[in-house]
Amino acid sequence: MKFSSEVFVDQLTNGVLDPNEPMRFHVKDGGTIVANTAPGCWGPMITPELKGGHEVTQPVYVEGAEVGDTIAIKIKSIEVTSIATSSGTDAPVEGRFHGDPFVAGYCETCKVENPKTVVEGTGEDSVRCATCGNPVTPFHLTHGYTMVFNDNKTVGITVDKQAVDIITEDPKKYMNTPKCSIQNPIVSFAKHDIPYVPARVIPFLGQLGTTPSKAFPDSHNAGDFAQFLIDAPHSFSMSVDDIEHRTDGHMDINRVREGTVVFAPVKVEGGGVYMGDMHAMQGNGEIAGHTTDVSGNVKLEVSVIKGLKLEGPVILPLVEDLPLVAKPFSEKELEAARLLSEEWGMEGNVEESYPVSFVGTGANLNEATDNGLSRAANLLGLSVEEVKNRATITGSIDVGRNPGVITVTFLVPKSILEKIKIDQYVQSFYK
Repeated sequence: MKFSSEVFVDQLTNGVLDPNEPMRFHVKDGGTIVANTAPGCWGPMITPELKGGHEVTQPVYVEGAEVGDTIAIKIKSIEVTSIATSSGTDAPVEGRFHGDPFVAGYCETCKVENPKTVVEGTGEDSVRCATCGNPVTPFHLTHGYTMVFNDNKTVGITVDKQAVDIITEDPKKYMNTPKCSIQNPIVSFAKHDIPYVPARVIPFLGQLGTTPSKAFPDSHNAGDFAQFLIDAPHSFSMSVDDIEHRTDGHMDINRVREGTVVFAPVKVEGGGVYMGDMHAMQGNGEIAGHTTDVSGNVKLEVSVIKGLKLEGPVILPLVEDLPLVAKPFSEKELEAARLLSEEWGMEGNVEESYPVSFVGTGANLNEATDNGLSRAANLLGLSVEEVKNRATITGSIDVGRNPGVITVTFLVPKSILEKIKIDQYVQSFYK
C-alpha cells in the first residue's frame, strides 16, 4: 500500500459508505486530502440511482489509523464553485420508493429499485426513468428557491423566473458539478417561490467524518437519519443496535467550516475519511430540512491520534463561532478571576480551560442532547451532572440539525485535555 503526502480524491460514492469496499486512496499520517465535492441533498434526492441521499467523496485510508484511534481533521480551505443552486422543503412522492425515498427510489412502471434516469425539460416531471420514460423523482420540492452567487462567493440572492429560465438552459454548468458526479441538477426543477432574498455566503461541510463499521446510506450516518433504517423494507434495514456502527459524519453543523478541527472516531482500519454536502450558508437547525447545496473545492489536513477512542465527533470551532460564555478568557478576565480567588482565600487558584464541542445525535433533540452529554462525560471522565453544570455556566447546547443533531460546548480543564492527549491541539488552536 503506497501512501502519498497529498491525495486528490476524484471519485464519489454511489451514496453508500461501505466498510467492506476497498479504499482506493491512501494518505500519509499528517498528509493532505484535496477534493472537488458534489452538492448533497436535493441533487442526489432526485437521482434514485444513488442509494443514500448524498454523493460524498470515496473514503481515504489514513496511514497508521487503527480501530480505537482518532483522526484529527483540519479544514484548511473551503471554496464554493457553483454559480447557482436550488433548495427548499420536501415531501415524499408515494409509490416511488420502498420505505425510504432517500435510499430506495422505485420506478412504478418498470418495477425496478434505484432506476437510472434522464432529465428532460424542467419541473418536477423532468426526472424520468431512462427505460420507460415515466417521471420517477421520489420527492416533491414543496416550496423552493433558486439562488445565484457573486464571483467572489461572499453573497447570494434568490432569483425570479427570468433568471431561472437562463439557469435551466444549462443546469450542470451553473451547478458546476464534478465530472464524476451522476446526480441530476436540482436547478432543473425551476423553483422561484421567494425571489430577491439576499444571504451571506458562509460555506461549511454538511458531511465530514470517517467510515462507519457497517454499510450505511451516506445521509443516514447520524443518529437521527439512521432511525429510518430500523426494520426498513430494503437492503439497508438495521436493528437498533446496528445503528451504533455509525460515525455521525453527517452533522450539518454550520461550525464545520474553514479553519475548524474535527476529531473523528476510527471504526475501520485506515479510518476512511470522506467529505461532501457543502452548504453555502445555513442557520442553526437547518429547519427547512435542506439548504443551499453547492459544488466546491476542499483541502483537509489529517493526523492520527493513537489510542484516543471517541464515541462520536468532537469539534474545535472558530472563536467567533463559540457561545459567548465558552470563548477563551482574556488575560484581563483571568487576572480579575485571580484577584477574586485571592479575596476569598483560594490563593489565586483559577482553573485553566479551553473550549471543546461534543456532537450528540439521536432520534430527537432530547435524545441527541443526552447522547452528547454522555459522550462528553465518558471521554473526559466526568459525571453527566458535572458536564451539565459546566455546559450551563461556561457553554451551551446548540442545534446542528433538527430533528436530532446537537453540540455540547463548554470550557474543559487543561488537566483533563492532557489526560486524553489533545491538549496540544486545543491549546495551539486557541492560542
